[in-house]
Amino acid sequence: MSDTAPEIRHPQGPAGQTRAGQARAGESPAGESPPDESHAGAAHAGPTRRPQRPSRNGPRFRMPRTVVALMLREMATSYGRSAGGYVWAVLEPVLGVALLSVLFSMALRSPGLGSNFPLFYATGYLPFAMFTDLANKTAASIRFSRPFLAYPSVTFLDALLARVVLNALTHVAVIAIVIGGIFLAYQLPGPVDMAGVFEALLLVALLGTGVGTLNCYLMNAFPVWERIWHILTRPLFLISGVIFLYDMMPVRAQDLLWYNPLIHCTGLMRRGFYATYEASYISQAYVVAIALVFLLAGLALLERNHQKLLER
Repeated sequence: MSDTAPEIRHPQGPAGQTRAGQARAGESPAGESPPDESHAGAAHAGPTRRPQRPSRNGPRFRMPRTVVALMLREMATSYGRSAGGYVWAVLEPVLGVALLSVLFSMALRSPGLGSNFPLFYATGYLPFAMFTDLANKTAASIRFSRPFLAYPSVTFLDALLARVVLNALTHVAVIAIVIGGIFLAYQLPGPVDMAGVFEALLLVALLGTGVGTLNCYLMNAFPVWERIWHILTRPLFLISGVIFLYDMMPVRAQDLLWYNPLIHCTGLMRRGFYATYEASYISQAYVVAIALVFLLAGLALLERNHQKLLER
């Protein structure tokens, strides 16, 4: 018997590969049976996970969902969960129009236009109330939604849009209810220039949004500006055409009051209800220009400084 150990050769060729070759080829190691192709086919034939499609509620719809959520929160906060809050939203302007009508009907024989005191003062007071409320609530958007602005999915633009859309729609509904009630109660004849009325309300909403957006930055950056603003705007009720028509004021007063964009809005609103009222002084382009300047300036300042305002 030979002392030399017999040489053990591994099978070569296509029928057998070394362990290293099997690893390189991705096959089972030697000594292990390869997986049954029938089982592999059955596994592949089973239900497979389909690639997920982008959700309809993804980033593209993030902003609308956020704005709607903030609107619902404000509805519950401002108007409550009962109908009483919405009733007061209608009663407040009704009482304001009624008070103006009673006071001036005792001092004057007829209003500035037509013969119906409630309609005349409603067409001036309601747009003015819409502007002031929209401007004030837009200015407080960051303060009102501060807890939610800590989340990365909520931006200051969401907070602004939520307040603007909700309050604008609320005032449009209130105006329709109040003026519609006046027409029904007094059996007033038409026609009404609805295009002119909606144009006036659109300008009021744009102006209120622009002023409110700029004030949203100024009131948060300089808290004293809020008090100054309220003092400066107190005479607005008298110089915005709510009580007196622009055409009835002295020429010197007209030269100054023309630069008040609100007087253009109230004049346009009244022209929609009084067919004989021309209101040739109205300039829609001027109102749009003023509103856009305020809006763009406010958005630019908020975009640059909103993080600093949130840290205050």
